[in-house]
Parts: sequence; C-alpha cells; structure tokens
Amino acid sequence: MINIVLVEPEIPQNAGNIVRTCAAIGATLYMVKPLGFILDDKHFKRAEMDYKDFANVKVVDSFQEILDGNPSADFFYASTKSHKIYTEVEYKDNCFIVFGKESYGLSENLLKHNYEKCIRIPMNEKARSLNLSNSVAIIAYEAMRQQNFSSLKQYGDLTGRIEYDNY
Repeated sequence: MINIVLVEPEIPQNAGNIVRTCAAIGATLYMVKPLGFILDDKHFKRAEMDYKDFANVKVVDSFQEILDGNPSADFFYASTKSHKIYTEVEYKDNCFIVFGKESYGLSENLLKHNYEKCIRIPMNEKARSLNLSNSVAIIAYEAMRQQNFSSLKQYGDLTGRIEYDNY
C-alpha cells in the first residue's frame, strides 16, 4: 500500500478524482489544510462519487503532522523541478508520495531540503505541468506496479454484464 499526500489542494474536481484513484488502489489519501474547497462542495462530491464509502481519506492541519507521525517512512515529492524521473525510484510499502497545490506546486524550501527524493513525470518542454489528478494516477500506478499490484484485482470478469448481440 502507498500513501498519497495533497498539500493544500485547490480544485474540488481534482481532489474528488484522486479520492477515486486512492480508493481503487487501496491507498490512504492525506489532504493538508487549507483546502481550496469544502468537503461538501458539489463538484468534489460529484467527482468522488460513491468511492468515499471505501476510501481512506484523512484531512490534516499541516504536512509536519504527517512527517511527525511517520518518522521512518520514505517520502517522495512530485515536482516539475526534479531531475529524477518517477520510474527511477523504488516505492516501498507504506511510502508517501507528496503533491503540491495546482497553482504553485510544493514550496521551494521543501523541495530544496528533499531534492534527492524529488521525482518528475517527463513531458514536452513547452508544457508547464500535467493535471494534478492525472499526475497522481500516473505515479500511483507505477508504485503499485512495482509492488506487483498486491491486493488489487488483476483480472476482468464479464459475468453479469450486458450482452450486445450486434458485436
């Protein structure tokens, strides 16, 4: 299992989509205050759908609270400023992958103090960044791949599905 951290997320639809991703892979999602929306926001609720019923979401007052509560855990910091690609690190069980807010990312100070643990997703040099929920999904599924998708359903099943005569 992995942990996803959103530091001061601003857009409810992104956060809702990330709730769904975390629920689908069994990851714990930490959202660090201040949030740019309220959890009752209709856009957040629509994006998270009914996944909140089995998602493990924790809202915390500060990022330091997460660090203090997990002193021996591995932390990785997603940033376009990193030199290391997200596939070049090993995501061990119970690691934390930290993402910044949509408008700014993570603080320069945090990145400077953890530069060897910073990771990035390669993209066209003209692109500033990817959507936050897409970035979380890309890196989270790489982490799960490295852990052999342990505890995830790895096969499909058509039982009970609608049959289409025209196909």
